[in-house]
Amino acid sequence: MPRLTPFSTARLLALVSMAALATACAPTIGVNGFQNVDVKPTDIVAGTDTKETVIARLGSPSTTSTFEGDSIWYYISQTTEKYTYNLPQVTQRSVTEIVFNDAEQVASVRTLGLEDGQDLDMQRRETPTRGRELTIMEQLLGNVGRGQLPQTDENQPGQRRPD
Repeated sequence: MPRLTPFSTARLLALVSMAALATACAPTIGVNGFQNVDVKPTDIVAGTDTKETVIARLGSPSTTSTFEGDSIWYYISQTTEKYTYNLPQVTQRSVTEIVFNDAEQVASVRTLGLEDGQDLDMQRRETPTRGRELTIMEQLLGNVGRGQLPQTDENQPGQRRPD
């Protein structure tokens, strides 16, 4: 077995270190949602395709419209990248909207990307309630000094009820 010289040991250590650093910088890529295998949603033709042909070619939609019933279908997919300990970042998103008319034929096909999305800020407003807020001391000492109900023998714990 050949002996390793200090120079070859250092070179081997440097190569292993560079390989480890290179793999640490590679992102973890995640693909979620609709995966087109043979046919893309954009291959659907308005006026010729129907709900049955869309299901046969693309499968069931990711979601349907909430307010329009079953007349709008959405095929949604996105790609995320995650570097080491950071949160995943969406790098690509595709939303294909297929609208059907009353005869269940495709009326229109529209594809939206990541740039078409909008960031929505949550409203932190609260509806005020009537009345006043009690402090901690008012809550703890609220019943001190108030009159109590008159005590009778029937109300004492451990007593037998008269039959």
